[in-house]
Amino acid sequence: MNAASAASSGSAIPHRRARVRAPELIGKGGWINTGGKDLKLADFRGRTLILDFWTFCCINCLHVLDELRELEEKHRDTLVIVGVHSPKFVHEADHQAVVDAVERYQVHHPVLDDPELATWKQYAVRAWPTLVVIDPEGYVVAQHAGEGHAHAIERLVAELEAEHEAKGTLRRGDGPYVPPEPAATHLRFPGKALLLPSGHFLVSDSTRHQLVELAPDGESVVRRIGEGDFKEPQGLALLPDGRVAVADTVHHRIRAYDPESGAIETLAGTGRQWWQGEPTAGPAREVSLSSPWDVAWWGGKLWIAMAGVHQLWTYDPEAGTVQAAAGTTNEGLVDGPAAEAWFAQPSGLAAAGDRLWIADSETSALRWIDAEGVVHTAVGTGLFDFGHRDGTAGQALLQHPLGVTALPDGSVAVSDTYNHALRRYDPASGEVTTLATDLREPSGAVLAGDDIVVVESGRHRLTRLRLPEEAVRVEAVAHRTQRAATEVAPGTLRLDVVFQAPPGQKLDTRYGPSTRLLVSATPPELLAAGDGQGTDLSRELELNAQVGEGVLHVSAMAASCDDDPDNEYPACHVHQQDWGVPVTVTEGGAGRLPLVLAGMDDQG
Repeated sequence: MNAASAASSGSAIPHRRARVRAPELIGKGGWINTGGKDLKLADFRGRTLILDFWTFCCINCLHVLDELRELEEKHRDTLVIVGVHSPKFVHEADHQAVVDAVERYQVHHPVLDDPELATWKQYAVRAWPTLVVIDPEGYVVAQHAGEGHAHAIERLVAELEAEHEAKGTLRRGDGPYVPPEPAATHLRFPGKALLLPSGHFLVSDSTRHQLVELAPDGESVVRRIGEGDFKEPQGLALLPDGRVAVADTVHHRIRAYDPESGAIETLAGTGRQWWQGEPTAGPAREVSLSSPWDVAWWGGKLWIAMAGVHQLWTYDPEAGTVQAAAGTTNEGLVDGPAAEAWFAQPSGLAAAGDRLWIADSETSALRWIDAEGVVHTAVGTGLFDFGHRDGTAGQALLQHPLGVTALPDGSVAVSDTYNHALRRYDPASGEVTTLATDLREPSGAVLAGDDIVVVESGRHRLTRLRLPEEAVRVEAVAHRTQRAATEVAPGTLRLDVVFQAPPGQKLDTRYGPSTRLLVSATPPELLAAGDGQGTDLSRELELNAQVGEGVLHVSAMAASCDDDPDNEYPACHVHQQDWGVPVTVTEGGAGRLPLVLAGMDDQG
């Protein structure tokens, strides 16, 4: 966006709000949820438009979808939300996969499929998720990266509604959303499966918010469980007392289901999403969780893949407590002692003796934690490299795996979701092979005798496979994230995280600094100086000219509270986002890197 194109006349705009003419919406994949109609920016004139730049692998993007639902309903006649799907992984550029994701996550607004990131580039977006607010006259008035902005956007939407109604530039009416036809299948985007002692299968039927018990054939429905009790459930694990622990993902809870009595109760979680600064240990039903995706019984405790905050937590049924067990909440791939390790949306767990295996989806990695509490990586290198390549673990590649299953011989099967494959890693040989291809978004698997039963989420079914003696041979493919690198000049780079507190709020400094900035790089040698943690949202980084390219990892947090001196207990909000910015060091490159957390970059 070019700030020079901002409107010169702003007399009717409260707070002298900055405005920039919004670029056109372009996406080679076309439109979804519009009944086949192609939309242009002009079609939204007269309404407030929120562009939600998302990709369906991203847990933070899924959180924002949920945050926006109430706003979408409250202002349905003056506000339109448009999802701009901007892929990270190669699989996410497949149009049918985007169509499936829109149904899977119940997106009830138009979605522009932008596989080549054309609109992403036009709006200078740098992070998933990013929200851009466009006023009824077609001007960008705000941008927000990350989660936790719904309260600020709600206030801005109300202001725009009143302002443009007074100006006569508001147009009320129904939006352009056209729902798809419902499909008749026994399961709809199932997540995980568990073999019950009865020989039946229990499946988390995620999009229909229930559990389904299937007969041993894996097809015949015995009963449906918990309709209305769950919200997009995922992981399942058998507890020692015979009950089943359920990762009730969107409710941010761990539930227990008793197959004998049918009773369902909450084991852990408050039903609210955990935010930075909240307790990470305590009585299980008094501590908030964040998108638990899988569960596994290991070492006398229930381990939880807490995808929403890139950590592993544990639930102790005897003490009735939960606590964070591994991970710092920073997103990335760092091994070592559990408290110092970094994960990226851990989504699959499997207990195997002295190891707990982890499918770490956003780093396309297979990892494990040992009995001493040390995290290791078997396959995977980081957030930006992925593909389908067999061979030695050090050079093998996966693509966004969601599940891992311990096999009888000590190896593990990986549900390699975005490669539509079942892979195998053998710790004894250090080799990765392919067991099966032509699956559709496998998200988990369970052993049943000599067979492995795969949850084919994209085909809405369980698929039984005989474990083969020999692995299937596939052509090796390697990929990197298709985001264009930012050209930056060698030497000093000014990093500015832009944060403007929402109207009526101020930075919360009652207990010390209300902002935090953490910077690192891959490779670490890219930064000669400027890495580490601090409280200032601006920082000078020194780039190593001998390292030509890499990724800057930036994590920012800001807390703001209602600015009302008469209110002893003002409402406060945390705004946070992680960026991974690919950069190329080149003469003539930029000397400043702005990242918008909330507001508008007035130096852009």
